[in-house]
Amino acid sequence: MDPLFFILAGAGALALATSLRILKEYERAVVFRLGRARPTRGPGLIFLVPFGVERMERVSLRIIAMDIPPQDVITRDNVSVKVNAVLYFRVATPRRAILEIEDYLFATSQLAQTTLRSVIGQAELDEVLAEREKFNQILRDIIDQGTDAWGIDVTGVEVKDVDLPNEMKRAIARQAEAERERRAKVINAQGELQAASNLRDAARQLSEYPASLQLRFLQTATEIAAENNSTTLFPLPVELGPMVGLFKGIATAADDASEAPAPVDERVLEGSEGGAPRLPGAEAAEDVPEAADEPEAVARERDAAG
Repeated sequence: MDPLFFILAGAGALALATSLRILKEYERAVVFRLGRARPTRGPGLIFLVPFGVERMERVSLRIIAMDIPPQDVITRDNVSVKVNAVLYFRVATPRRAILEIEDYLFATSQLAQTTLRSVIGQAELDEVLAEREKFNQILRDIIDQGTDAWGIDVTGVEVKDVDLPNEMKRAIARQAEAERERRAKVINAQGELQAASNLRDAARQLSEYPASLQLRFLQTATEIAAENNSTTLFPLPVELGPMVGLFKGIATAADDASEAPAPVDERVLEGSEGGAPRLPGAEAAEDVPEAADEPEAVARERDAAG
């Protein structure tokens, strides 16, 4: 056989082998014929013009999870933090992803980093910590708007971690502790208020039935005795209030009696008509005879002693 035939057959087999491509279900091929873009091909078996006439760029249509490196950000309230996030996106238009941008993976990563620094830098620290869902949505909208011209669809952005300085962590811990103490005091005060209200209602109800107070006292004594302790109880009368009131009334009556003036005899008042009042002993004094004259001997001895 002619050797030329074998040469042509070998060249044809090589050209056929190099011109066949198999693309998976999630892959597409952007084909260039002599440098000019052709329609996108795939998936499955595709044929390319051999000998470098047609070349292709393989593009995956699956969602890509890209980690955004930690970014040093100064928030609006002048707190330095490190923030990292994860970006989820997919290539929606392979032709534009190849023609419009040199490396769409690198470009998307850089755009995500700059957007993360810009958005977090415009917010305060408390907002970043408490409203992550809000900032995730803002980041997604901004990045998706920037990559829309590249044929890339951003499906989501999640802020993973916010690394705070140690001083700020201690300050936040103190703030959280103070907040917990405030809540505990408020709850304790509300409990005291409710307990006082219930005790008021209970006292009002017990005052209508005094026997129930005695039964409650006996029940409390039974509960204390059931604990097997060595305490000896000497119960006092439950009705201490009325007894104290009774004792106070007796003491008040005694004080009033001691402070009252002595009674005046009616005979004294009768004798005082038309002149000075006469005492009860005055009439008896008038009836006493005058003392007898002293003897002369006794008078002389007294003068001598004087």
